Amino acid sequence: MSERGIGIAGLDHVQLAMPRGEEALARMFYAGLLGLREVRKPRALAGRGGAWFVAPGAAVHLGVEEPFRPARKAHAAFVVDDLEAARQRLATAGVETEPDPTAGLIRRCYVSDPFGNRLELVDGRDAGFSARRPDRHPAARPRREPRSPAG
Repeated sequence: MSERGIGIAGLDHVQLAMPRGEEALARMFYAGLLGLREVRKPRALAGRGGAWFVAPGAAVHLGVEEPFRPARKAHAAFVVDDLEAARQRLATAGVETEPDPTAGLIRRCYVSDPFGNRLELVDGRDAGFSARRPDRHPAARPRREPRSPAG
């Protein structure tokens, strides 16, 4: 522990809600489309329904919630290798992406899973943007005017 808190060392997983009995749809989206790998839930939790998915540096637990309410503002943010390639693959699968409303702060977009949960996709070139100082974001840097040939 430190003087500044309890000593959080990282984020283990994000939990999102899903409706009961929709595990096959979760697998099609999270494993089939996004490319996460499903891992077996511990035996003590398996009877509750839902599914767990992992990727390097990310884990998502989908848990059954009754009554079900999707997270439309709260969200998980995944880093993708190539945002445009990800958007194209999603479009090919018929999944709409929502452009970044900050228009240039970072390269990202939003998508909804089959249950309506909001997910953020961040281009790998902008990974870790949350930890940067605000004046270090690309959009916060003033643009320098090119020098004229005379001086």
